[in-house]
Amino acid sequence: METLTANAAATADIYRPALHYAARNTWLNDPNGLIFHEGVYHLYYQNNPLGNVWGNMSWGHATSTDLLTWTEHPVAIHCDENEDIFSGSIVHDRDNTSGFGTGSAGPLVAIYTSAFKPGSRHEGIQAQSLAYSLDGGYTWTKHANNPVLTRGSANFRDPKVIKYDGGAGSYWVMVAVEARDFKVVLYKSDDLKNWEPLSDFGPANATGGIWECPDLFPLPVDGDPDNVKWVLTVNLNPGGPNRGSAGQYFVGDFDGTSFISTSTVTTGLNNPDLSREYQWLDWGRDYYAAVSFSDAPDNRRLMIGWMNNWEYANHIPTTPWRSPMSLAREMSLQTIEGSLSLVQRPAGYWTALAGQEPFSLADTTINDGEQVLAGAAGTVQRIDVTLTSGTAEEFGLILRGDGANGTRVGIRPDEGKLFVDRRESGQTGFHKAFPSLDTAPIRATSGSYSLTIFVDRCSVEVFAQGGQVTMTELIFPAENSTDLSVFAVGGTATVTSLQVTQLA
Repeated sequence: METLTANAAATADIYRPALHYAARNTWLNDPNGLIFHEGVYHLYYQNNPLGNVWGNMSWGHATSTDLLTWTEHPVAIHCDENEDIFSGSIVHDRDNTSGFGTGSAGPLVAIYTSAFKPGSRHEGIQAQSLAYSLDGGYTWTKHANNPVLTRGSANFRDPKVIKYDGGAGSYWVMVAVEARDFKVVLYKSDDLKNWEPLSDFGPANATGGIWECPDLFPLPVDGDPDNVKWVLTVNLNPGGPNRGSAGQYFVGDFDGTSFISTSTVTTGLNNPDLSREYQWLDWGRDYYAAVSFSDAPDNRRLMIGWMNNWEYANHIPTTPWRSPMSLAREMSLQTIEGSLSLVQRPAGYWTALAGQEPFSLADTTINDGEQVLAGAAGTVQRIDVTLTSGTAEEFGLILRGDGANGTRVGIRPDEGKLFVDRRESGQTGFHKAFPSLDTAPIRATSGSYSLTIFVDRCSVEVFAQGGQVTMTELIFPAENSTDLSVFAVGGTATVTSLQVTQLA
């Protein structure tokens, strides 16, 4: 663990998020084992309990009842002399198919990757192992006969297990990856202990970096329960649309054996910017390893990602803690211009966090230049804004500004682009890859663009056009950089509506 001077500790504290989970004083990365159980959301995650850079991988643990306020608990599953505990998932084994339960209570079972250390019996390989909990997820016992599934591979990891009930029967299905082969591998089991292969998927679409942290889940199309498609998500590092770590998804069908994508890009291979044609979970630089909750209430599909990027993850200036999680997002599958696309909306009970009366503005022209909005300053905010094109070549908002610097979130209508420019967002010099101008495709609706933006002490999350496009970015502004401004370049635009809610 790093030792802090008083000044460094004070500086680090100004970045601790109010809306997002971060460990108290250690490192975290990928979310693991997300499950809703007995009225509580459980967030497990890759954690270094001994420091604030990657290493000593174990499963940290936090809980919430509202997806916004999190309580940190002791480390759930520890690394030891034989293995690091890499990513995985948790299921509620209601029927005690594993035999780990006692009496009528079905256990929680964690399926995780054992990354075996030098000198261990399985040195050099990654394989899938089990641990179980009989107290609702707070204490865990490793299975005596681990690992339960091995391929003799050094890069076989990140199992997400679901319960499949369909035409082929009822059984557990595991989706994992052969990371360097750009493959998702599927297995089935009746008891979580004995696994047999089903099929492979990939390579497909983005293969600019290793594949990690897959997920597989069904969603109704446009809310129709009689029309269900399956979504396969897979994260990759590097190879994202704006450099570094990112997540992509495929839409298709799953028959209990094979996933068949109907959204793989197979044409336009001479396009030098083919990545813009892929379906990305998020277009920002800081949304990775996203996975969904098991057993979320009302069949909601809720997802959380790690809010960082492996290009600079170990260097962000948030000592002694390092890395937050994203907000939880509710996923839906909608038909947009003839194609099926994931739409993501922030999940959580936001009204309970609202502070003073919101700042509002309507039907206001933005002239060429920047205009500070008196009364709209803050450090933790929800901003709902609709902007309408005029003659400006770009327009938008400047977040966490100080008159000279700030994070620009804007639209370039002629290019059909949403952008986040954090090159002058505050501290950017800690790593050469951090300063960035990142873009995403966006289409106007009757000439207008609607954005919901969550500003926290070290991050910006943008949900555009009702969640059709999202961008997630870390920022590290000065404590006194609190202004909110509007801007236009080369002409005018209109703030059709704006509401700024300060969040406690």
